[in-house]
Amino acid sequence: MTVKVVIAGPRGRMGTEAVQMVANESNFDLVACIDRKIEDAKIRNYPALSDLKVPVFEDPEECFHTVEADVFIDLTVPDACFVHATMALQNKIRTVIGTSGLTNNQIEELTITAKNNQTGCIIAPNFAIGAVLMMLFAKMAANYFPDVEIIEKHHDQKLDAPSGTAVKTLELIKENRQPKTQGHPNEEETMQGARGATDEGIHIHSVRLPGLVAHQEVIFGGSGQTLSIKHDSIDRKSFMSGIKFAVEKVMEIDDLVYGLENILDN
Repeated sequence: MTVKVVIAGPRGRMGTEAVQMVANESNFDLVACIDRKIEDAKIRNYPALSDLKVPVFEDPEECFHTVEADVFIDLTVPDACFVHATMALQNKIRTVIGTSGLTNNQIEELTITAKNNQTGCIIAPNFAIGAVLMMLFAKMAANYFPDVEIIEKHHDQKLDAPSGTAVKTLELIKENRQPKTQGHPNEEETMQGARGATDEGIHIHSVRLPGLVAHQEVIFGGSGQTLSIKHDSIDRKSFMSGIKFAVEKVMEIDDLVYGLENILDN
């Protein structure tokens, strides 16, 4: 079976890789792209799209009503992604979301939309299989090490902080950890923000620098020992196997799944 795919955000760093991945997969067929800045794409004669000769739509609704598609992949920004994904699900087009920064309310609304339309949707804070394993290992470690901090590092063009991966890691750790205040009870920040963001006593630190791609370290501390669980994506190609996997899996489900870890063994 050939899966017909639409991609939103084809000119971004992730989108460029996704376009090429879909084009190179024998069982995938890229049938269209959605680009809110289509005129710029024409002016620049963007090669990733012009070489493939697929239609590029500025209006997502027009795309979903015009093109026959099985799966929609969104790699844009949160507000646009939410609009795109809602339209796709309402048109019964299965959806894979790699856009980071969706709010809990947006995820909840997409969950309802997917269920009402009996149309599969996968939201993945991180498509790198190694990163998913890192999150699962951190959840496991939280049973034994309640003192933990998360350091995530990304390129300086990333819009949200902390990253979706860090937030998902936090959620998984909290499933196995009771709320706990870490550090000295009289600890004081002499410079605001020095200890990062906190949730149930867990500190999260976000680093944004040019030259980085996507990196995270989860550090657990115990009596006389520390445990570090670390993952580095040094190239965006690391995410493509996860996107491919999600596209294949979303064809088998009729509701929303948040996180690749929930479908790895299914």
